[in-house]
Amino acid sequence: MTSLVAQPPALSTRRRWTVLAICALSLFLVGLDTTIVNVGLPSIGRGLDAGTRSLEWIVDAYTVVFASLLISSGALADRFGRRRVFQCGLAVFGAASLACALAPSLGVLVAARSVQGAGASMLSPVALAIVVNAMPDPRERAQAIGVWASVFGLSMAAGPVTGGALITAFGWRSVFWINAPVIAAAVILSALLVPESRAQRARRLDLPGQALLTVAVSVCVAVFIEGPRIGWASPLAWAGYLITVAAAAGFTLAELHRREPLMDLGLFRRPAFTTAVLGAVAVFAALNVTLLLNTLYLQHARGWTPLAAGLATLPMALGATACAPLSGNLAGRRGPRLPLLLAGAFITAGALCLAGLRQDTGIPLLLLAYLLIGTGFGFANAPITNTAVSGLPPARAGVAGAITSTARQVGSAIGIAIAGGLAAGASPGHLAQASRPGWLVVTACGLILFIVARAARPAARRN
Repeated sequence: MTSLVAQPPALSTRRRWTVLAICALSLFLVGLDTTIVNVGLPSIGRGLDAGTRSLEWIVDAYTVVFASLLISSGALADRFGRRRVFQCGLAVFGAASLACALAPSLGVLVAARSVQGAGASMLSPVALAIVVNAMPDPRERAQAIGVWASVFGLSMAAGPVTGGALITAFGWRSVFWINAPVIAAAVILSALLVPESRAQRARRLDLPGQALLTVAVSVCVAVFIEGPRIGWASPLAWAGYLITVAAAAGFTLAELHRREPLMDLGLFRRPAFTTAVLGAVAVFAALNVTLLLNTLYLQHARGWTPLAAGLATLPMALGATACAPLSGNLAGRRGPRLPLLLAGAFITAGALCLAGLRQDTGIPLLLLAYLLIGTGFGFANAPITNTAVSGLPPARAGVAGAITSTARQVGSAIGIAIAGGLAAGASPGHLAQASRPGWLVVTACGLILFIVARAARPAARRN
């Protein structure tokens, strides 16, 4: 039996783009929260008496839960209604944000961030599925995804600067209160203007697959974060390796023998889909290594205020914001290869600018590097997203967005773990030198995009 999508009512052009604007609020919220928290980590550490390695968990508790639940959230949205799940995600995210703002200890903050990640898993991929269903024309959809990608750049611009200003004026807890007006606006507008959509034939939930995926991702990230402290060859680390491999193998076997799996592993036989997932991991690992190393270097090694460190990220954010719509247009007209090549070139060039980072590296070079990396990110996100969504049946739009978003969050968690591991044992005076391997990792991520672009070339011709 072929799985069909319940056809949404025909929407006018103005209504379709209004739906895009409302749904993009959720992506803005997720991106804003990530960048605000990054720039606020040193202040949170001082306020809760936490070291760098503990601070990594504030970020990765969010991203690990986010990554683990994304696909199930997409399936729930296809089954019970995308608008309904989207609004539920807003409510959970909002309640968890309040808990973060009131957290009396690091443990409570990490737990609240985990719940926040659960809410976020019901926002980004579900909202993308709403947009895909509202815009059936492939070219218009590619342009919309370009705008969608640029929203993340806007959140990058708003997050560090807004976070720095809020922390300076009101303390670190204010970075979580800022979510309230965005959540309120999204709840009201989605109730009034976003049409409901769902898959006509709903899939069963895959609880064993969900549990195994959560274990594999969580333990893998935990080993990355704690490895420098416990020792990479210690018995505890080896236990982590074995658990990760066993959970991943169990997940693969379970999915291959399930009629309606959480993740259809057969999709990875499609070059376009596989390269999109690989590219998403690489791009977001590079982005998060850059954001965290930038925050720690500027505030710890150079003594900048949170606001000054936030302002330093503006070139990165502006590059991403300006280039994301252009990338969407290029992907819609010429396929993903050209924007992916540009993304790889800019990210690689920006990372190489910082490969020899010193305590007194000139500010113009820092700003140039951030601009290049942000530009590369802007060119990368739209073709990756469009390729992944276009490579799957429309009835699986929620799951399609969720798989790609999972790859992004896995990349984010790995990037945070790598950057935090490099900085955790370094004194402020040696932080620049200790961070150099991180910039080589970002360089490698940029080079991966050249491979992704080459593999994506046949898909561009077919489209």
